[in-house]
Amino acid sequence: MIPPPLALPLLSLLTGLLLFFPPGAVASGTRNFQFFAPPTEGTLPNGPLGRLIRQGELIFIHTGQFAHRYVGNDLTCESCHLDRGIKPYSAPLWGAYGIYPRYRKKNHTVSTLEERIQGCFRFSLNGTPPPLGGRTMKALLAYSFWVSRGAPVGLYLKGQGLRHMSKPAEPPSRLRGKRVFESRCSLCHGLDGQGTQADNNQVAFPPVWGPRSFNKGAGFYNVGKLAGFIKMNMPLSKGQTLSDQQAWDVAAYIDSQPRPEDPRKAGGKHS
Repeated sequence: MIPPPLALPLLSLLTGLLLFFPPGAVASGTRNFQFFAPPTEGTLPNGPLGRLIRQGELIFIHTGQFAHRYVGNDLTCESCHLDRGIKPYSAPLWGAYGIYPRYRKKNHTVSTLEERIQGCFRFSLNGTPPPLGGRTMKALLAYSFWVSRGAPVGLYLKGQGLRHMSKPAEPPSRLRGKRVFESRCSLCHGLDGQGTQADNNQVAFPPVWGPRSFNKGAGFYNVGKLAGFIKMNMPLSKGQTLSDQQAWDVAAYIDSQPRPEDPRKAGGKHS
């Protein structure tokens, strides 16, 4: 039995833990904290912060329309971070806010979230990084903060990032990948990989190669990372229906197609 003098402090501690770990969150080790309950629309605050969050959401979903000066292709933030940035295993935004600053093996530096956002514009959107402290960056940070409410700080969330794909049984085959792409992917992205247009001349489904797609500095210009995204998310709404081998094959095929050069190697304004 808990002695009475300790009961109240212990109750306060347990209450605090319940607030920190919201209902539906399951902790089983620092790399398995599950958080699939981003805030609902009704929790959007009033006033300037709420308006900034809403602007960030619009930029995230319709990047070329609301941040056009920084975009150089037909992709949006949501092209890679699906379902407004909250879908597990599509590098969801809801898990990103609390894990930065973060060391990255790719460039051996400690990066802030703002710097990672700038990198997305430079490589995935083949554009120009929005300035730190500018309205576009502030809006995206505010949106990232809002969708991460309730998530722990500094812990890996299950579903965060992309699925790690073990090497396939056979080396990835571009020829097999071409067949998978034509049968399972071309309905949305076109046989030529150039995406499809909606009736209002907006991009319905983004190009996956060519001059209007991500460049060779993007994270998806890595067959293993692209395979993990494809495995869990493609075809759209039918994730995990391709085999691991098929995901590797179609990723190899997509990444073998022409696309803009890595701006760090191409020179010019992005270097």
